[in-house]
Amino acid sequence: MSEEYVVRQCAPTLAGIKTGSLFPCPYQSRQALMGEIRALNRRLSPKGLILLPVRYLDGKALLYLYRPSNLRQDLKDHLAAQVLEQAGYSCSKSEQCVVRLIRRLKENEDFPHEIGLFLSYPPEDVKGFIDNRACNFKCSGLWKVYGDEARAQAMFARFRKCTEIYCKLWQEGSSIEQLAVAV
Repeated sequence: MSEEYVVRQCAPTLAGIKTGSLFPCPYQSRQALMGEIRALNRRLSPKGLILLPVRYLDGKALLYLYRPSNLRQDLKDHLAAQVLEQAGYSCSKSEQCVVRLIRRLKENEDFPHEIGLFLSYPPEDVKGFIDNRACNFKCSGLWKVYGDEARAQAMFARFRKCTEIYCKLWQEGSSIEQLAVAV
C-alpha cells in the first residue's frame, strides 16, 4: 500500500479535521497487507490514528483510518446515537460500534447507511439519507446533504483544500508522520 495513496485518500483525517476515512486498497497477499497495516499503525498511533481493514472482497481490502477520540465525541451526539440504535447497535463505546460496523460490512454487500457517522458526516444528513432512501437531498458532495447545506459545502471545500495541500506537501517530501497531526 502506497503511503502517497493513504495521504491522497485520508488527508482530512490525517490533518485532524475529519474523524475517519474509508478507502479501497488492492492487495496480493492478505498477510503482507496486514504487515503493512501494522507498520503504519506503529507510526500513526502516537498521533491518535488507527488503520483497520473492515472488509475484503475480490483482491481489495476496504480500509478505515480513524481517530478514536474524535469518533467517541461524534457518537455522543443524540441524533447519531439514535441512528445507531435504530440500525441495531447496542453499544455504549465507540470501539464496540466499530466492531459492529465491521460485522455489518462483512454480513452485507451493501454499505450500511450509518457508516457516514464514522466518517464525519453530519448526523442529520445520515438520518435524512436513511429516511429519504437517498432521494430529496439538497445537494451532494462527499455525501448527500439533507440538513445545513451551507455548512456541508464549507466542509466539502475544507476537505478538498486539505487534500490539495497535503498532496503537495507529500510531493515536496513531507513524511506521513509529519502530515499526521496529533490531536
